Order: sequence, then C-alpha cells, then structure tokens
Amino acid sequence: MTLTDFSYMPRRSFLARSGALAASGLLVSPALFAQKPATPGGAYEPTRGQFGKDVIWIPSPDTLVTRMLRLANTTPQDYVIDLGSGDGKIVIAAAREFNAQGKGIEYNPDLVELSNRRAQASGVGKRAEFEKADIFESDFSRATVITMYLLPHLNLKLRPRIMALKPGTRVVSHAFNMGRWVPDETSRVGTASVYLWLVPANVGGDWELSFPQQGGPADVKLSLAQTFQNFTGEARFKDFSTSVRNQKVAGDRVTFSLTDEDGHLRRFEGQVSGDRINGSVFEDNKRAPFTARRVGAAPAIGGSGPAPENEADSLYSE
Repeated sequence: MTLTDFSYMPRRSFLARSGALAASGLLVSPALFAQKPATPGGAYEPTRGQFGKDVIWIPSPDTLVTRMLRLANTTPQDYVIDLGSGDGKIVIAAAREFNAQGKGIEYNPDLVELSNRRAQASGVGKRAEFEKADIFESDFSRATVITMYLLPHLNLKLRPRIMALKPGTRVVSHAFNMGRWVPDETSRVGTASVYLWLVPANVGGDWELSFPQQGGPADVKLSLAQTFQNFTGEARFKDFSTSVRNQKVAGDRVTFSLTDEDGHLRRFEGQVSGDRINGSVFEDNKRAPFTARRVGAAPAIGGSGPAPENEADSLYSE
C-alpha cells in the first residue's frame, strides 16, 4: 500500500519513536531514501520498514485493504486515488476486485515502477496507473474515493484539501484519524483501525425553508452553523423560534428535525446542490416535498481551514 509508520506498536510507543525519528531527521533522510533493495535477479523490491520522504513503508494485509475499499463502498463507477501508494496494492485491488479505475501517487520512483509492473501482471494495467509525485503538490480532485496510510500530522496537513473535494467523496484511512474531524464510521480488522469520512456539503448560513403544514405553506427562516459534518441550527417561525435536532450531513445528503407550528415533529431529508436543498419532509406516515434556498454567501465550514498548532500537537500527547 503506502509509505507509513509503526502502526502495530502500542500508540504511546509509536508516537515516542516516530517523534524521535522526525526530530533526528531520519524520516526525511535523502540518504536513506536513496537505498534500493533488490532481489537476487536485480528487480527492485521494497523492504519492510524502509524510509521514504515523510514516512516508512509497511505493507497492509490483503484483508485490511479489502475492508478499506468495502468501507468506501467502492464500485466500478469510482475513481480511487491512493495518497502515498507504495507498492500499489490498494489501487490494484480496487481495479481487480471492484472493477474501479484508480491512480496511486507515490514519491519513490522505484515503487512507482514496481506498482506499474504489478498492475500489468495483474491484468489491470489499463485501470490502475501510478504517478511519481508529491501528494502535497498533486491534484486529486478527480477522486471519488481517497485512500491513505499516513502519519497523523500528514493527515491534518491534507485535511483542508480533502474537505474541499466534491461532497460525497469517500475518504478511508488505515490506522490514523484526522484530529477533530470525527469519522463517519470506524472498522477494526484484527488490531488495526480503518476510518471512513464522507466529505460534507456546505449547509451553513441563512436559508429560506418552505414546506406544507395544516394551516398552509410554511415559510421559515433557517440559520445553520456547520463544523465538519455536524451543524447546529435555529428555525424562526412567525411567533417563535426553535432549534433543529437529529441533524447530520452525509456527503450531499442532509437530515434534521424540528417541531412545527402545529406541534408536529417534522423530519427533513434532502439533497444539497450548491445554494439549494430539495427533498422530503416526513410527519408520522405522511410525506411531502420541501425546498430550501440559501440567502447570501455560504460561510466556510468550521474545520475546513488549516489545523491549529495545538490540534496537531495533541495528536502526539495522548
């Protein structure tokens, strides 16, 4: 898979060791990176634990790779990009097992060559490509699925760019999370963790919400404040205001509930498309359409900017 870390160490032991390595410069040592392990026949093969640009290379078990791709609900319609693709295992598995297309972005040219060779040998050379590049300088906006196995501070560095991807893009990380951005789902494979995030649509700001109720159409002012995939909100009716509840953004889908003027609990389920939301509102077994239109500019999603220093520091103080 990708260049990564001592993920199967106890967390405290790993963090202490990786911090010492980073402080000594070993994680980015050009001399170590230049080492080229080879088989007796001369063909390049990576060595477990070899150093790379930012991290070291540890292969991921096949069962874990499959779980990552299943957690992302990978389909033949997807384009998978693996950030720091190492020996190409994830992109090749996505093409071979899920009939998806994909690309691996890898800094080590020897690993890129190895990955292309393995893709050809697996019969997926036309659907799995590999590029020698720096993940922090690459364009991965085409992805519908992002996979990675990187260190926590690297995940945080990538987080603003990931948050800017198309809503609904699925992001899967082996071993490490993204700080305050809580995963939408977490899996365990043996002792390893796998995290899934859905890039959320932006629902923040002021909205005009319209839906039917007993006394006629309701036109409600709705104000929402969003941080990652969560938000808080207030709906302002003619004679009162009320908070929203059961709220969540999952990709381009938004759900929330509120109690209307008639005292009925309404559940809203809609699809976000820019400054519009269209969907259905439910009351008991009744269903009706609703619409919402954003008034004014959409504020930035909380957490979508660069991570503050104290958040990065906290990753290594647990």
